[in-house]
Amino acid sequence: MGEAGPTGRRWLWFLLVSVVFAHTALNLARPLISYRTIAVGGDAVAVGLVTAAYALLPLLMAVPLGRATDRARRTAWIVGLGAVVLAAGSLFLAAATGLVTLALASTVVGAGHLLCMIAGQGLVARFSPPEHMDRDFGWYTAAASLGQLAGPLISGAVLADASGPGLLPATSTALWVACAMAVLGAVGILPLLSLRSPAHADQDRAPAVGTRQILRGRRMTAALLASLSLLSAVDILTAYLPLIAESRGISPMYVGVLLSLRAGASLVSRLCLPWLLGRWSRGNLIVASTAVAGVSMALVAVPGGGPVLLGAVLTAGGFLLGLGQPLTMAEVATTAPPGARGSALALRIWGNRLGQVAIPAAAAGVAGSVGAPGALLVSATVLFAAAVVAR
Repeated sequence: MGEAGPTGRRWLWFLLVSVVFAHTALNLARPLISYRTIAVGGDAVAVGLVTAAYALLPLLMAVPLGRATDRARRTAWIVGLGAVVLAAGSLFLAAATGLVTLALASTVVGAGHLLCMIAGQGLVARFSPPEHMDRDFGWYTAAASLGQLAGPLISGAVLADASGPGLLPATSTALWVACAMAVLGAVGILPLLSLRSPAHADQDRAPAVGTRQILRGRRMTAALLASLSLLSAVDILTAYLPLIAESRGISPMYVGVLLSLRAGASLVSRLCLPWLLGRWSRGNLIVASTAVAGVSMALVAVPGGGPVLLGAVLTAGGFLLGLGQPLTMAEVATTAPPGARGSALALRIWGNRLGQVAIPAAAAGVAGSVGAPGALLVSATVLFAAAVVAR
């Protein structure tokens, strides 16, 4: 397992197994943060602020960690460390009974996810040949979508019809399940701990690349904006759909089904990515992904939408929403200067986390005035702006 090339693809399958379990844990825990916030007396503003706390620590860690992965001989262990931190964050959430401790626990979960993502994306960028970059990032994000599909289903099944005071013990049980999933994600990466890039010496000799140089390309800026708008849209949907559903009399179990429909549609689109790229350019698909995602967010916010309408909108929107992440990963990796792919991908994640702090915080202010649908309209506006820039 010391080297990998076009015929040595086992590293990718081990990575994908770890990604599935880690993202199952993450997407099991994320909706529970909203329900737990409600259970301890939080409102729509509190949900937005606790959601924003998830991205605070990663804002400080992302770029230095990306530069470290560019220099490191082995980075698979960072994926395993991230899964362990994610497990610890789930236990912290299960023990939290106040808004401050929930925000701190949310920050720990965000740090664990960051470690998994930067190191995992760096492995794909380092070991995938250029002609397979879009496909491999598509499979990587498809594995994440599988976790996004499974996590809400598990959380919905554990919560069932819990409400009011019953939400606190129910969410604690579900968070213990999330911890177990994260541990399995750490175990899944163990066969890759000795994986070392045969091209690492060339990367070591590459001159250091600053952030300004990475951002110099116009395609890079557009890709970063599209990425942060799409990811923050998923976060806002995950955080505020429980509130919208509760106001419309929709049970937590069905919320889990709705979120899984969105994730399942994203999974299908990522598996179809090689076929789609054979017919449309990467740039056109990024524009379509952001624009249609914006339309779907706006439609979810329309008052009176029942379970069937929400399911249809989230399925259609989820298909296009799923395309943006692998495409922007490949765009950033191929646009980055030599020897700086890890730094560029980390900068992308830093931008994502900045969006995950700023956009939910802005959405929380709007939600405090006009309710949870206003938060989705904020996200839709950002998505439309990203589509215009990408165009």
